[in-house]
Amino acid sequence: MIGFDEASALLAGVAAPLGPETVPLAAAHERILAKPVVARIDSPRADVSSMDGYAVRGADIAGGAALPVAGRSYPGQPFAEDLPPHACVRIFTGAALPAGADRVVIQEEATEADGIANFGPPSGPTFVRARGSDFAKGRELLAAGARLTPGALLAIGGGDVGEVRVWRRPRIGLLVTGDELAAPGTAAAHPAAIPDSVSLAVAALAADWGGAVVGIERLADDLPSAIAATGRMLAQVDVLVVTGGASVGERDHAKAMVAPYGLDLLFSKVAMKPGKPVWAGRAGRAIVLGLPGNPTSALVCARLFLAPLLCGLTGRPPDAALAGRSLPLAQDVPPVGPRETFFRGHEDGGRVVLADHQDSNGQRVPGSADLLVRLPAGDASIPAGTLVPVLAL
Repeated sequence: MIGFDEASALLAGVAAPLGPETVPLAAAHERILAKPVVARIDSPRADVSSMDGYAVRGADIAGGAALPVAGRSYPGQPFAEDLPPHACVRIFTGAALPAGADRVVIQEEATEADGIANFGPPSGPTFVRARGSDFAKGRELLAAGARLTPGALLAIGGGDVGEVRVWRRPRIGLLVTGDELAAPGTAAAHPAAIPDSVSLAVAALAADWGGAVVGIERLADDLPSAIAATGRMLAQVDVLVVTGGASVGERDHAKAMVAPYGLDLLFSKVAMKPGKPVWAGRAGRAIVLGLPGNPTSALVCARLFLAPLLCGLTGRPPDAALAGRSLPLAQDVPPVGPRETFFRGHEDGGRVVLADHQDSNGQRVPGSADLLVRLPAGDASIPAGTLVPVLAL
């Protein structure tokens, strides 16, 4: 049995990006760039007005002036000629200045009647956004490794880039073991059934961290049929997640059902609570992650192991999923014991409050707890006010 940090390092060692692909910008949200994005045009593409008003030559109104309005300039429909001498052009926000104009007088500082605009001496800013003042054609807008947030998509679109080179999303398959499991909404009809809450939660977490779930299958505790299902799933995924079946009972087949496909274990148990039975390995080209069957244990281990794995496979550092902060404890904590423990909790008034129910089989607390609180193994109690590392759950 190894420690959490050692297990994390072993998993990070196999979490390399899967390869790049080109996708339309409309499908790129939350993807990770495999290649820098370079602007295809200047922004703005011409000198443009930042306000509604009148485009003028500053010299023409140096002492105040009355100038004929030669035309109008709209965004996408600019005044087609050079600015005539001693004239002005009515202009609107975002419209291109006519050649020869060098400033805009905002409409609040001008009056117009019968085609003549009257101006006082200029003061204040020119209200002109210079061509390329945001970025010039050829400028790198985003570097490789950037996550494509809404703001990133805005920048890329503004550079007239319609598709991007990103790291491929890993295909995830989930095999959920246990005769007792039933789809949520159906368990009440069967006295011995338990709702399968784990597969939906793990699939959602995988999607949050960049995975594409391609299949979820619930398996009975029958080894031959589980082996066959494993083969089918391995043929189509990059990551196979197996939940349950990791203990030593006669119906615990998690590793045995992967073994015929060349399972090469990275680790088989971790000195942590909850989650001691978590395991990981490789089977052919797929990475296999085994999660405990207890719901809270499964979700905690998915957050601590699957999320970093998906970070690495999608082009981010695996450690990015484990970057947290420190908060003081709001209460005394009894001795943790021989395994470091990840408690569930939430922040209140700048302190972290541990949930009232920490059972690995519980399903109520994960609905409201949003922090994992990492406490070291030991025989001493931990007093309130101690700074402890926390991680968003």
